[in-house]
Amino acid sequence: MKLLTLIAAMALAPGPAFAHASERMVIQTLPTGWYMLGAGLAVAITALAIPFLRHLPKVRATCLFERPRLLPPGVTNWLAFGLFWVLVAVGLSGTPDPKENLLPLTVWTVIWVGMTLAVALLGNLWHDIDPWRAPVGLLRAALSRWLPQKGIGLSRLEHWPAVLGYLSFAWFETVSLAPSDPAHLARVAASYYLLVLILAVLEGEDWPPRGEFLNAYFALVSRVAPFWAEPRGDRLRIMAALPGWRIPTLPPLSVSAMAFVTLVLSSVTFDGLSETFLWAGWIGVNPLEYPGRSAVMGVNTAGLVAVWAAASALVLGAIALSLPGGRSRHVAGPLMLSLLPIAAGYHIAHYFVALLTDGQYVLAALNDPFGRGWSLLGLPEHWVSFGFLSTRSGVLAIWSFQFAVILVAHLAAVIVHHSVWRGLHLPQTLTAQLPMTALMVAYTILGLWLLSAQTIG
Repeated sequence: MKLLTLIAAMALAPGPAFAHASERMVIQTLPTGWYMLGAGLAVAITALAIPFLRHLPKVRATCLFERPRLLPPGVTNWLAFGLFWVLVAVGLSGTPDPKENLLPLTVWTVIWVGMTLAVALLGNLWHDIDPWRAPVGLLRAALSRWLPQKGIGLSRLEHWPAVLGYLSFAWFETVSLAPSDPAHLARVAASYYLLVLILAVLEGEDWPPRGEFLNAYFALVSRVAPFWAEPRGDRLRIMAALPGWRIPTLPPLSVSAMAFVTLVLSSVTFDGLSETFLWAGWIGVNPLEYPGRSAVMGVNTAGLVAVWAAASALVLGAIALSLPGGRSRHVAGPLMLSLLPIAAGYHIAHYFVALLTDGQYVLAALNDPFGRGWSLLGLPEHWVSFGFLSTRSGVLAIWSFQFAVILVAHLAAVIVHHSVWRGLHLPQTLTAQLPMTALMVAYTILGLWLLSAQTIG
């Protein structure tokens, strides 16, 4: 009896919990349906009201201030190059725990989540930490006499290599068996780095912005940013404008660039969809007894491609319905620029909880990067906490942020769409706006539903 009492007391004693945290149970208690309805109505009213305005309000970029460059060009690129290989070494020789190893934390949290948010707010910061830029320039200068003068023809492929790279990356993240395994990730990252390095040296420095998926991705997302830096000699001008203001100044998207943008949008959509009970039901899996990734690799691979194809068809179909008679072929490239705010906004909203949770693991890993019991940042042991995901106030704050990001992104997309539409001198009729308006309203509701639906795990 005393033994049973002791065991019960130990079991009930408070202590740190190492468990998966999810805010979805609390979200289910929120009036998410009203949020979806309100956001859908806001997008619909904005989209249908704009055609009645003779002129869209003119918004100009404003220079907030100028400052000198803090470092010579290329220094941060070399630092990023060195840091990349340090992280690869950490992935190969460090702890196998992905929540303690800095390589998976850097790839999946710092770069894929944090950098996207930073670029969407502050412009293309990736340009200054691109780990290929400086080595490619040095190698091309050293090997110039042996390199083909006109490259090896990769530039003629436009964005297609980036499409292939992004599709492989999305598959690796959402479908493959062990995307966060440090050693496996280190080998994949090192192989990809060397492949891009060789191709860029052979083709030229102008190829990565279109042919390498990270460069292409961050370059497009940066056009959404309300703040950015413009170089002027040895100084930088810090500029500001409304989110998405610079998108209409982009050249029309080529076929490969359209494929890239729709892939960016649909891959994150599938990542959210594949975690829901709805998807588990569709593929015949019990969400309460999830068999693991290995059992659903085939169907999830097909699902990823199917969602990409469906998203592309829906967008192109909406444009075709807006402009019957074959005219849509000539305006699809410019009009699809309006998808950029939606793609960036849903990415930020979808991964926001991961940033709040795994971001703590990043700080904990930096606090003791080699598992030696250090406390470089002064953080206590078991510092990571997910308590805010189990309180109504904490989850309401998270949901409100996600809702605001989705709504602002779709409103920006509507304004960009109409700005491009008017720039092409297309008919300003209500009928012409209905297909794209319906699509944007549907995606607004879908995005919010994916953020609030019950998930596996």
